[in-house]
Amino acid sequence: MTSREHVRKGLQTVDGRGLNGQNGPLQMMKIYVKLILTTLFWGGTFVAGKLAAQNVGPFSIAFLRFAIASAFLLPLTWCREGKFPRPKRSQILPVILLGLIGIALYNVMFYKGLKIIEASRATLIIATCPIFITVFSAAFLKEKITSLKALGIAVSVCGAAVVISKGDMSSIISGGLGRGELYIFCCVLSWATYSLIGKGVMKELSPLTAVSYSAVVGAIALSVPACIEGLTGYVAHQSARDWLCICYLGVFGTVVGFVWYYQGVARLGPTRAGLFINFVPIFGILCARVILKEQITLSLAFGAFMVISGVYLTNRNPKFGRG
Repeated sequence: MTSREHVRKGLQTVDGRGLNGQNGPLQMMKIYVKLILTTLFWGGTFVAGKLAAQNVGPFSIAFLRFAIASAFLLPLTWCREGKFPRPKRSQILPVILLGLIGIALYNVMFYKGLKIIEASRATLIIATCPIFITVFSAAFLKEKITSLKALGIAVSVCGAAVVISKGDMSSIISGGLGRGELYIFCCVLSWATYSLIGKGVMKELSPLTAVSYSAVVGAIALSVPACIEGLTGYVAHQSARDWLCICYLGVFGTVVGFVWYYQGVARLGPTRAGLFINFVPIFGILCARVILKEQITLSLAFGAFMVISGVYLTNRNPKFGRG
């Protein structure tokens, strides 16, 4: 079976009915609604993470999130696949790295950063992930960067600089950035690395299987530092709000978001479904404004426009929309 067929099979597995299901107006409307809700859920993870990080340690939040997610993802994998697919020997290390880098490292840095900086600013820094994935793909996988992608990278990076510096670009040159921004930027680098490793893993394993296994690896890796951090105390004494936030992160921010997004990829293709990702920073900023009462400053709004525009240009397929 070719690599393309494996990916196609993986998408069919997540979708449940595959690519041959009905694509009538009602079914397509459901897919669009699911994709919009998925980006809303992902935007909401910044607010939930910000709230939880004020009272619970980063290792404990990350462990509980993916312990909860694994409890749903593993049975779902078994139901969809009919078994737990065994990775080839050559895939074992990449799957472990997915869990260590994309789950454990990313999430610890994520919650450390959210404890310090505003959720809306973190949203826009994370929104540059596609830019760094493109750059890493060019550097390590020799993928070509077109002039349009180069323009998108430049625009998005400039927008991120505006957001990180709060409009004072001289602070970047003088090294006046705080730990919070650096933590979130580490998230970007870890996710870009995760995505490159994931491209190889998903040539043989379905996306659902790859994410399920990496979630389990990540939860196991996080368990010991979470216990050292005081996990048992957090579990015994954390508030209902903290539990609600962590459950939201595990169920809606991970399981539901992943399954619905790949249903969209299966029906619409990666290019059209990927365009919905541009809604994540918008929903993140709006959720932070409504729930956390964070101010939408001029530098934040201008930076958001640049970041989203740059990501769109970078991911835009020149042939998209042609007959």
